Amino acid sequence: MTIGFRILNRKQVAPKSLVDAFAKLPVANVSDSMWRMTAAGPQLRPMHASGVMAGVALTVRTRPGDNLMLHKAIDMAVPGDVIVVDGGGDLTNSLMGELMLAQAVKRGVAGFVIYGAIRDRDAFLTTNLPTFAAGVTHRGPYKDGPGEINVPIALDGMVIEPGDIVVGDADGVLAIPLAVAEGVLKSTQAKQDAEVVQMKSIADGTIDRSWVDAALKARGCEFPTDRCA
Repeated sequence: MTIGFRILNRKQVAPKSLVDAFAKLPVANVSDSMWRMTAAGPQLRPMHASGVMAGVALTVRTRPGDNLMLHKAIDMAVPGDVIVVDGGGDLTNSLMGELMLAQAVKRGVAGFVIYGAIRDRDAFLTTNLPTFAAGVTHRGPYKDGPGEINVPIALDGMVIEPGDIVVGDADGVLAIPLAVAEGVLKSTQAKQDAEVVQMKSIADGTIDRSWVDAALKARGCEFPTDRCA
């Protein structure tokens, strides 16, 4: 088997129960629970109209501007998969469009993360399958290879292993390593519960904001303690 042009099977797959649990939580809170150290980069933005994405990573690494392996990944996908493509961030040629999107919907794909460009943007808005990409171009792809399926990939420094959990919302995309997913879920749920309480205290006017002045004082900031007339 030649490195750079190969197709592998996933060795592990996140259970549906975990994926469903993460689907109910904001990506920002998941990110905070991972110490804000993991992100796929701000250039990966939603190309669909609205809604969240959560699924199991089916990874693709391809030569920039070539979508042969992405076609194969769509044929391999099972319901609930998120196809994550490392196209090198190149925006010269699109990696998928309306026809591939229709095939993916038929296969039950839960979403796409394309570190590259798409085309037929209106179809993505209308179909509303969660899709995150780095850009849009009318120029079509090549179909020659090489590429790899189900290998570890990295999108702007975020490593994604086949079978990891991938989530996305209006704030962006995040991958949760399967090995630590249970712990991240517990931390994220605790943060979410705390924010519900905090939102209630904001609404009823009982929130304690003394921490702001305390933080300023601790950092040596000088400021008046009384209000100006």
